[in-house]
This record gives sequence, C-alpha cells and structure tokens, in this order.
Amino acid sequence: MYEKIIKPILFQLSPEYAHRFTTHQLKWLSKYGITKTLLHATWGLDDARLHRQVLGLHFKNPIGLAAGFDKDAQYIEAFSNLGFGFIEVGTVTPKAQPGNPLPRLFRLQKDQALINRMGFNNQGVEVMVERLKRVEWHNIIIGGNIGKNKVTPNEEANEDYKACFEALFPYVDYFVVNVSSPNTPGLRSLQEKEPLDKLLSMLQTLNQRQTAAKPLLLKISPNLSWPQLDDVLEVVEANGVDGIIATNTSLDRLGLKTSKSSLEAIGHGGLSGAPITSRSTEVIKYIRDQAGDALAIVGVGGIVTANDAIEKLDAGADLIQLYTGLIYRGPKLIKDIKVQLLKQGRH
Repeated sequence: MYEKIIKPILFQLSPEYAHRFTTHQLKWLSKYGITKTLLHATWGLDDARLHRQVLGLHFKNPIGLAAGFDKDAQYIEAFSNLGFGFIEVGTVTPKAQPGNPLPRLFRLQKDQALINRMGFNNQGVEVMVERLKRVEWHNIIIGGNIGKNKVTPNEEANEDYKACFEALFPYVDYFVVNVSSPNTPGLRSLQEKEPLDKLLSMLQTLNQRQTAAKPLLLKISPNLSWPQLDDVLEVVEANGVDGIIATNTSLDRLGLKTSKSSLEAIGHGGLSGAPITSRSTEVIKYIRDQAGDALAIVGVGGIVTANDAIEKLDAGADLIQLYTGLIYRGPKLIKDIKVQLLKQGRH
C-alpha cells in the first residue's frame, strides 16, 4: 500500500514538506484508539523471540528509528505504534536553531537515496525535555542524540554537549554523541583523537557521577580511514564508551546513478540510503573484528531491504536503525525485517 499508493503521492511534494506532513498525520492517527490499534496491528508484529538485551537495556526488538527523523521528540508514541523497538531523538542542541537554508533535503530516486544538509535544525534541549516529560512511554527505549550549536566554536563545544547531557539525563535511556554530521561546519574535526578524548572524558565523568550511569555511544562517519577509525576505537576504549553507531551520512558521491549535473545542482550534504549500504557494513565488521565483544554496535546506513538488515547483524551489529529506507519502503520494512529474523531463527 505504501509503495504503490502513498509514496507516489508523497514524492510529488518537496522532501521536507512530505516529511513534516507524514509525521504530523501519523501523530494525529496515533491519538485515537481505533486507528492507533490498526497501525499497530498492521505493522507492529510483537514477538518475545525478537527481544534483545543490549547496553544493559531491554529492547522489544532490535529495530530502531535513527536520529534525525524525530529531531524534537514530537512523534515517539506515533513511531512506537509502527513497531520500532527503540527511538533516537535529536540531534538536539542547547539552543534552538533553524538549520541551513531551504532547500536542504533532496531525493535521489534512481539510487534510493537522500542528500541532506539540514544543519541540526531543532527547537532546543529545553523544549525536548518538556516533551519527554509528557510522553507515555509504551515500553520503548529512547535515545538522546546530542550535538553543538552551529555558532559555538569547537574549543567551546564541550559545554554544549554537557548542557544537553545534563538536561536530558533523567528522560532518556541512552546517549549518542554526534560529532560526525557533515552539515555543521567543523563538527567532524571533533572526531580527531585529542578533541574526541577530551569530549568523551568530560561526558563520562559527568555520567559516572550519577546514581546510575547511562549507556554512552559515539556516532561515527563512514568516511573515516582505517587508521582514523583505529584512533577512534582507542579513544572509545580509554574512556569506557559503551558502543558505536555506525554510520552517519557520507560525503562520497562515487557510483551514483543520479546524473553529475543533478548532483552539482544539489550541492553539498550528507548522502544516505542504498549507496552507503556496503560501506556502513564494512565499518561495522571492522569495529567488531577490532573490538570483539567490548562494544555494542548499532548498524545504520543503507538498510532498504530486510536482507540489508540481516547483513549488518551478520557483520556484528547488535541493533539496527532505519531512516532513508523507511522513506522509500514505508513501515512495511520494519515488519519485513522482523519476519526475516523470525524465519531465520535469529532469537
């Protein structure tokens, strides 16, 4: 139904408007008992065999909604009705910011991909906190993805991460440190060894001061070289970070079916979807080979079929997340992955 009827209509709209329209409609439908039950019955597929214990947390299934889809924690209940096992909100910054100028989200239909340069548009951490206070949790794990404001210089970035961490701590189940988005100037330089060590050390010190520390994960770029990734893993291990989310969007444009002229017209931004499937899976496998069982790995990047999800799990991911695949395939993708997991006896 989604791919044959709903998607063709949505793809007539601008990508960002279509996203806003769809999420608002889903939220509205989820408010009412009959439609809420129908959404869950159509796509939910709850099964105890899908449960996972990761990061000391109990996930009702290993499929999550990646950060960026629900930047301001407005749609947690709506997406829980589609059958996700966890939802990651953000990236959130201390202060509200509009993000980059429009247009900033583009479909590459021939590639089943997106290019975005959203720029951490969000309403600020205090607005997110107020929403999280009102959420009916419905037994779903919530992650908080934190970043820095665009106007904050890198030498002061730690204060932004600290502010988000402290404000969100009572209301999320785990944290993700985002230093890998290509759409905030200079942000990716925080992945370098020295600034990353200072940032993670500061956050872990805050974390360990709490009555019960919460899992802390790092989201990394797919464009890191193996030596750069080795440096990241060294810093992660030294600071007792619990896991890695692999990977964020890519700056690469190699092998795309979309014409060069179209790509030039779009301009800069992070590429997501099918073209980064293989690279994301390679990074997952490399991390698992290097780190063994010491780290939890959340696999994200180019999951547009159930087989893509299985490949990431086979490469070493403990959990997976969807974003672009959800736009191209709809919520049926969530159910397809669950069916495949059960069919293959992965429980």
